[in-house]
Amino acid sequence: MTKTKAAADKAAATAEATFVNGAEALKTGFEKAVKNYDLVLGYGKDTAEAVQQSATVAGKGVEALSNEAYSYSKQSLEDAITATKAVLSSKSVHEAFEYQSDYAKSAFEAYVGNVTKFGELFTATAKDSFAPLQGRLEAWLDVVQASRA
Repeated sequence: MTKTKAAADKAAATAEATFVNGAEALKTGFEKAVKNYDLVLGYGKDTAEAVQQSATVAGKGVEALSNEAYSYSKQSLEDAITATKAVLSSKSVHEAFEYQSDYAKSAFEAYVGNVTKFGELFTATAKDSFAPLQGRLEAWLDVVQASRA
């Protein structure tokens, strides 16, 4: 009987140890899952904020580009009207040709200057709008590395 009781006590102790170890492993796994969930949730929140900042900057850049295009178009139209009036009021063909040549030269210079300005604005807008998103890949790699630990 003592042999049976010893075997039963040993089996009970083994079962209890297995249960305690299983419960501890479950608790550790659950805590790790909650920690990883918090990391992913934080990453998602930060990414959403970065996307919002990026969209805001891009919108402001598009607005600036639109304002510049409007300003350039308005000035070009005014310059064309002024040049046309000057050509039409000229007293000779030579004078009309000079007005037209001066207008063509200034219009070309204004065009080149504005194309350069548009290029700079577009480049700055693209750079500034991607800046908030730049660190998101590194942040995701950090989340993955932290979840492995």
